[in-house]
Amino acid sequence: MKDVESELIKWSEQLAGYHLPRWQELPDIDLYMDQVVTLIEKYLKLLSNDDSKIITPAMINNYVKLGLIPPPIKKRYTRTHIAYLIAISILKQVLTIAEVRNGIIFQSKVNGTKEAFNLFCEEQEKALQAISAHMGSNKITPILHEKITTENLALRMATLAFASKIIAEKTIQIQKEVTSKAKESE
Repeated sequence: MKDVESELIKWSEQLAGYHLPRWQELPDIDLYMDQVVTLIEKYLKLLSNDDSKIITPAMINNYVKLGLIPPPIKKRYTRTHIAYLIAISILKQVLTIAEVRNGIIFQSKVNGTKEAFNLFCEEQEKALQAISAHMGSNKITPILHEKITTENLALRMATLAFASKIIAEKTIQIQKEVTSKAKESE
């Protein structure tokens, strides 16, 4: 079990330093679908515990049809699309699509799209740091690190839920790999 613990500590250190791109760090040129998929995969790869695709062109087309993101303009996607897709890719893992849509609409009205996206990124990073600190030997960060407004409480809870989910999945994955290696060496 020492192998599981050391692998989790190593991964938790990566999570603690994880950075989601802020609005101003997103490309300010329009991108085609395949470029968007590649970019989102690059941004979110550490947060995925398996080799499955984080986002696909079919998913993006469905998000447009469902009204989660605006339609592309001449088959090109903007910074706004990328921001929405990052948030949707994470939040859909712990909320229903309807809840994600309602949350995005609400946060955009309360904070503005740019500010809502940056707040989401900050909250997700804090949640990952707080949750990952509980796995490692570093200083424990309180889960509810500071006061948050009622308007943004659902956002904080969703980001904590996602952080908890990926850590539970990673723990199970590492335990399975270690157990499998141990059986192979017998």
